[in-house]
Amino acid sequence: MERKITFQQAITEALAQEMERDNTVIVLGEDVVGGSGTDGKMDAWGGVLGVTKGLWGKFGDRVMDTPITESAFVGAAIGAATAGLRPVVELMFVDFMGVCFDQIFNQAAKFRYMFGGKAVTPVVVRTMMGAGFRAAAQHSQCLYPIFTHIPGLKCVVPSTPYDAKGLLIQSIRDNDPVIFFEHKLLYSMQGEVPAEPYTVPFGEANFVREGRDATVVTLGRMVHVALEAAQALAGQGVDTEIIDLRTTSPMDEDSILDSVEKTGRLVAVDEASPRCNMAADISALVAQKGFAALKAPIRMVTPPHTPVPFSGALEDLYIPDARRIATAVQDVVRYKA
Repeated sequence: MERKITFQQAITEALAQEMERDNTVIVLGEDVVGGSGTDGKMDAWGGVLGVTKGLWGKFGDRVMDTPITESAFVGAAIGAATAGLRPVVELMFVDFMGVCFDQIFNQAAKFRYMFGGKAVTPVVVRTMMGAGFRAAAQHSQCLYPIFTHIPGLKCVVPSTPYDAKGLLIQSIRDNDPVIFFEHKLLYSMQGEVPAEPYTVPFGEANFVREGRDATVVTLGRMVHVALEAAQALAGQGVDTEIIDLRTTSPMDEDSILDSVEKTGRLVAVDEASPRCNMAADISALVAQKGFAALKAPIRMVTPPHTPVPFSGALEDLYIPDARRIATAVQDVVRYKA
């Protein structure tokens, strides 16, 4: 059995191993050191939730605290990437994307295309997302659909410690800009993770549960909520297949379509707001390319189209839960034309 570490530790380990392997890898962002000028023993809370703690003590000036100006330090990271470095820049919360979005979608995402393939931009933007942390409407959104919409960006949404490490190493080694989304409620989750470096390829979904009655496609923290729903459904004789996308761009369309071909039913689960989210995109894909296999209408399980509430009771109602996913699966399984 492999050793077990947390999702947070897997990310820290991936950063450290890639910085040891390649001295062009740098880390920058707000409070990623948290105490520049100390002797290394108190070098950081390591970001708002401690993910980069300890890196400054090992790598010194290759880990840089920045001013609170996302447009400046994200732009600096993108420029550094074009000049030969491999920056990993931390956008503390994805909700802050509005401050630096021009640098990401109008510059980094388009360099390779606009310069005829001669420019590469190996920059990784790590960012926190997700509700359930009582962090209110400006610190709790899942905005990966917005980045997925932009050609030239690769978008990664890990759900386990194993995938977090392997996908982050793959992201750092990739020559295109990658947006790496970390759900804050997964940081304490433990899982088996090899000690040595490894990569998880982009565009290959993970079948986390095999089933014959219905397909659930999801990503991030919702993978675990869907597994909870599938366990409850199994007690009722419903066998649910669950696909973890892992990456939204590129997206593994073939695995989705193959699964729906087998089960004939689709439930798309997404923590992002319902308009133009990944659940809608997956539903459109299956309606367009897998319609003949469907035995029931497609169901989407998403939050309501509202800001994330700060009230704990309302936030719990906002987030898709296992009961809602199980109900959607039951609906498609029981459907009769």
